[in-house]
Amino acid sequence: MNVIDAKSPRPVMGLYDQPLWESVNARGMKLQRCAGCGNWLYPPGPSCPSCLSCELVWTPLSGRGRIVSWVVFHRHYLPAYPPPYNAVAVRLEEGPTMISNLEGAMPGEDSIGRAVRLVYATMPDGMILPRWALA
Repeated sequence: MNVIDAKSPRPVMGLYDQPLWESVNARGMKLQRCAGCGNWLYPPGPSCPSCLSCELVWTPLSGRGRIVSWVVFHRHYLPAYPPPYNAVAVRLEEGPTMISNLEGAMPGEDSIGRAVRLVYATMPDGMILPRWALA
């Protein structure tokens, strides 16, 4: 199936990010955290980019963050995303920045710095994706 034919893009589960998507499916998102220096890793990888330790632990997120950037798309790319739809960059309390959609609201000029919380959306094909909602 071509990406343009998909109802929603499916995550590619590789060696390092399979536990991430398993935690999303369980609605309890986890990211890697370095056991050596405490650094949070996103995207997941084989070692800590700060101290090069390979001792990484999958740790639950607080589910809280703040919007640092946003965009609204007005073109129709995928059936599951009729325009207009948004994407927001969220700086997690833990440090990493994640990009996903903002549920229940459209971002605007006053969105930067707004508090958000992690929510989960079940797509028409049954896939569960992490999303954000205003806190």
